[in-house]
Amino acid sequence: MSASRRASHRKTLGRKTLYRKTHKITIIAAGSALALAGIAAGTVAAWPGDSPAASASVADSSFAGSAAGSAARARTLTGAAARDNGLAESVQDLKSTEAAARVAALRQAVARQEARRAQARAAAAKAAAAKAAAARAAAAQQQKAAAAPAAAAQPATPSGSPQQIAQGMLGSYGWSASQFSCLQPLWNAESGWNVSATNTSSGAYGIPQALPGSKMASAGADWQTDAATQIRWGLGYIRSVYGSPCGAWSHEQAYGWY
Repeated sequence: MSASRRASHRKTLGRKTLYRKTHKITIIAAGSALALAGIAAGTVAAWPGDSPAASASVADSSFAGSAAGSAARARTLTGAAARDNGLAESVQDLKSTEAAARVAALRQAVARQEARRAQARAAAAKAAAAKAAAARAAAAQQQKAAAAPAAAAQPATPSGSPQQIAQGMLGSYGWSASQFSCLQPLWNAESGWNVSATNTSSGAYGIPQALPGSKMASAGADWQTDAATQIRWGLGYIRSVYGSPCGAWSHEQAYGWY
């Protein structure tokens, strides 16, 4: 081989050697970088050549960091869930409070309405009672006014014996004194002109023998003992049923009663 070729061969070999060395260094550097990245990520235990204990320590530290991070993230999620639950409970409490307030307001409105209705009913009842009282007062006044002329027109009650009282009342009923000739035997037969005469079989009572005797209360409250009250009622009965004492006496003679 010529000297020029040998020199060219050495240059070529030098370039190849230099290339090879450069390639190995690059691989070692790249491997170191990958190892560092692996350790940082927790996937590589330690540098080549380190003891197993050191590798385990690095791995434990990496896993502990990962576990601590997971626990922190779990606590963060738990806190967020708790906040969400608390917010939901607060919203539910607010809704319950608002619903209770609406129910209370509705009850108050119903109570006020019932109170107004009760007041209206009480006012209506009071007005009706006042109206009824006014009507009764007006009716009583009318009755009093109607009774006043009758009382004024009624003649004074005669005094004396029952027969004398009866004779004195005949004219106020529109009859002549001659009617006493029929009235006297009529009440002689019925009661003997006794104010306390009582028919035990029928219950008729007094001079005119009213049946029942309480009918004579229309002529006066003292109908049981006062002759004038009994005679007044008896003359009114005779006029309304028989027209006159003689008419009543005729019926008495025919049937034994009047």
